[in-house]
Amino acid sequence: MELYLDSANIQEIRHVASLGIISGVTTNPSLLAKEDPTVDARSRILEIYESVGGHLSVEVISTDTDGMLREADDILTWFPDATIKIPMIPAGLAAVKELSRQEVPTNVTLIFTPTQALAANNAGATYVSIFLGRLDDISADGIQAAREVCEIWEAQALESLVIAASIRNPLHIIECAKAGADIATVPYKVLMQSLKHPLTDAGVESFLNDHRKMMDAKQKIGA
Repeated sequence: MELYLDSANIQEIRHVASLGIISGVTTNPSLLAKEDPTVDARSRILEIYESVGGHLSVEVISTDTDGMLREADDILTWFPDATIKIPMIPAGLAAVKELSRQEVPTNVTLIFTPTQALAANNAGATYVSIFLGRLDDISADGIQAAREVCEIWEAQALESLVIAASIRNPLHIIECAKAGADIATVPYKVLMQSLKHPLTDAGVESFLNDHRKMMDAKQKIGA
């Protein structure tokens, strides 16, 4: 399962990119506004792509089909490698169908049910993003939704890639990998949490202490 970073913070993105563990980034208007409401979105998106390469989803803000298509055309003039992120609404599906006809990659976002995911796939989506954490927030089972989508994809041999989104904790990453998601897009804090374990830290400290003891012993012998 590939890992993407779900962020618009350039420092976070550069740090994680330097670790060599992500193959893309997802953004949305909320993430961009969270960092700096005055930031030029176009400049920040190009800066992110320069830092990571690979997949980068850029979200439209229109809610009508024609508006989404106009935005997609504009985005592609200054960022030809963009994946266009489209909301899971009827007008969005029509936009996805047209963009698919043009062979423009799309990521259908804000999907919460298998039927929504199926509709997005049938419209020609390149990626379908299942929002786990937001389901958990309303006492629904986000992981179960991801499992159901992945089971259907396997049974039907569907082509869209499944992105597990709205990841809240490292366990979400594990369960989505077990379910068969193709990608998990993860916030910086959660991704860094997933890399840590107290036994790893204790083991490193133990190795360093033993190494220091060896060096001290050698110095005493040589004195």
